[in-house]
Amino acid sequence: MKFVSRSILALVLIFGWLANSAMAGGKDPLFINLTSDDSNRTIMAVSFGGNQLRLGHPLTIFLNDKAVFIASKTNGIKFARQQKSLTTLLSSGATILICPTCMKHYGIAKTDLLPGVKVGNPELTGDALFKDGTRTLSW
Repeated sequence: MKFVSRSILALVLIFGWLANSAMAGGKDPLFINLTSDDSNRTIMAVSFGGNQLRLGHPLTIFLNDKAVFIASKTNGIKFARQQKSLTTLLSSGATILICPTCMKHYGIAKTDLLPGVKVGNPELTGDALFKDGTRTLSW
């Protein structure tokens, strides 16, 4: 009887562990909130996101405050590396959102954005941010 009880307990523990592992973020979405136009910080954020996308995590990068400058074609020389990375991420399935209020504040027109960058709105940004299991990071 003890053997059967221990076997059942072991199976319950194993199945519990497997269920927890499956729910504990295997391919959880990643939402990166990027507020900086600092070269090093923007490269770190975009590179980290790209690595997670390659590992199978759906990726959304939200560009707000001064980070809106990195998606502006007008700033292509200053942010060439970042723009190349953003373009690669977009072609790999990432979503790049940009804050419309910040665009207006810094004088960036929608026509000046890299192709594929989406202007955020409450629904679009909220859907990405509040999707079940989403993990967030800020730079």
